[in-house]
Amino acid sequence: MTRPHVVVIGCGFGGLEAVRRLSREDVDITLVDRTNHHLFQPLLYQVATAGLTAPSVSGPIRHTLRREMARGNLTILQAEVTSVCPKEKRVQLDRSEPLAYDHLIVAAGATHSYFGHDEWAVHAPGLKTLADAFAIRSRMVGAFEQAERCVDAAEREPWMTFVVIGAGPTGVEMAGTMVEIARHTLPGEFRRIDSRQTRVVLVEGSDRVLGTFVPKLSQRAREQLQQLGVDVRTGCRVTAIDADSVSYETREGDATAPHRIACKTVVWAAGVRGVPLGALIGEATGAAVDRAGRVVVEPDLSLAGHPEISVIGDLAAAKSHRPGAEPAPVPGVSPVAKQVGRTAAPHLL
Repeated sequence: MTRPHVVVIGCGFGGLEAVRRLSREDVDITLVDRTNHHLFQPLLYQVATAGLTAPSVSGPIRHTLRREMARGNLTILQAEVTSVCPKEKRVQLDRSEPLAYDHLIVAAGATHSYFGHDEWAVHAPGLKTLADAFAIRSRMVGAFEQAERCVDAAEREPWMTFVVIGAGPTGVEMAGTMVEIARHTLPGEFRRIDSRQTRVVLVEGSDRVLGTFVPKLSQRAREQLQQLGVDVRTGCRVTAIDADSVSYETREGDATAPHRIACKTVVWAAGVRGVPLGALIGEATGAAVDRAGRVVVEPDLSLAGHPEISVIGDLAAAKSHRPGAEPAPVPGVSPVAKQVGRTAAPHLL
């Protein structure tokens, strides 16, 4: 190839925008993603709660980028990157194929963080992929089916208790939708149980829900959740999760008080971290990786000492650089990824 070859890893918001911008330029592009679809994650909770079908929040990458494909300089591969070799300017794919690049954009995104308790994942799935959404939906529907089979009320109660851990946007949306389904969608669907008796408990470690919002909006969100029937519990530090319960502690002065919720269905929405690829890139390039597994980037989103590599979106530990102000950390969340993708692409030209 006589023109620059740009490899883009990940087809989330950041990768998608970078490809769209670069496809208009005199470059060859290879987009690599583990799936063959682009996913609109903000509405994924609707799939998990059966409010939307999977095609409503996802679309084939090749169809989404059909105009870019028609320009003739874009190749799309469904593959997983297993390593990066900056010296040789290549990435290794899961079937051992090397893929050479002149410029590399890493937009691989984030995954769940269980804060050192990965064993909780078995009992409390997170929500990042379509597979996660299907798993949560299956657990939720299955819980009502199991409750219908219970004769004893004490045995039935844990099946009709749902716990959502983490009161960020995903947790708030999940809890609110769960209680609406139980109270407005399912009544009359079962003979032995009354779905309106379902308990939905939202557990949050900080002192308010939607902690990144201004206090007034946070308080309003809490009030609306409580009006819906969600049991909102803040200031709770989760200490254990198993197949039958969630345990947490609350602070009471200088002491802590233990609590336990008997439940069969738990959804994790408490934390995210960069995908493992971030650590591999940090090791290969010498770039710093923060506590959340995100790669520290320069103001132009490149890596120190490697201007040919950019990390964007949720995987980037980026900072804002406003004139006359000290650099401030930018949260690694999807709303900024679209802007970040647009910023990275011109830098490479």
